[in-house]
Amino acid sequence: MEKRACERLVDCLDELDNLKNDLHVWTDSLEELSEIEDAFEVDGQINLHGKTILDVGTDCVKSLYIALKFKPKVIIGINEDLHYSFASDLEQKSRLFARPTEIRLYDCSLFDDEGIKKILGDKKFDFVLVSKTLHHLRTGACIAKKRDQEHRCREDEECCIYKFKEKEIFKRLLELGKKVIVSEYFLPQEEDDDKVRGRGGYFTINEWEQMLKYLLENHRVKFIRPLECHLDEKELDEIIAKLRQVDRICFYVETK
Repeated sequence: MEKRACERLVDCLDELDNLKNDLHVWTDSLEELSEIEDAFEVDGQINLHGKTILDVGTDCVKSLYIALKFKPKVIIGINEDLHYSFASDLEQKSRLFARPTEIRLYDCSLFDDEGIKKILGDKKFDFVLVSKTLHHLRTGACIAKKRDQEHRCREDEECCIYKFKEKEIFKRLLELGKKVIVSEYFLPQEEDDDKVRGRGGYFTINEWEQMLKYLLENHRVKFIRPLECHLDEKELDEIIAKLRQVDRICFYVETK
């Protein structure tokens, strides 16, 4: 009897943790939307009626918030690690109260050429939203060896950090959309393997600097946070200085 009671208590505590995590997804997404919505501005106003959005690395919830507030025509979300039952339930129920927006969510990687072609066809979106996902889009060789000469890559890759190829990634993103909106934030109080290792390892200041220099030379970039400005040589130094002090960044990229 006592053993069963302990087991039920453990199950209840696990369920409580899951509910807390779900609540954090909803509240974090709402907070993030309030910080990035200005990136959707075109000619001084936010008007998403009739517009299309590709949500790369979707958390599903932010797509719903965008649909309810701005009512675009279509939002397609892709994520290579999609919580399918949750996504399917949200997608189905959104049809009841998120009209006229159509929300479709898929378990698919940005690097899955066949899957992307099947889902998107030749469609080019008005906006591509990359929210807390850019640091996952690493395709280069493991760079941990440069930090530790004794490093040996393991098959499970858990000890590895991959190089970010900004030219390759932004080329692909801009093929999919006219404006690419990037939002990244780092929560030092939370445990997250991305902060120290794993495929997604968060960007260092040097990586940000290298990425922004590339974007400055090749594309049109406007920052929303940590300060609002169009990126140029003068603003680049100030942005990098700010990134040493703050944990949130939002900017958008367009072709010149």
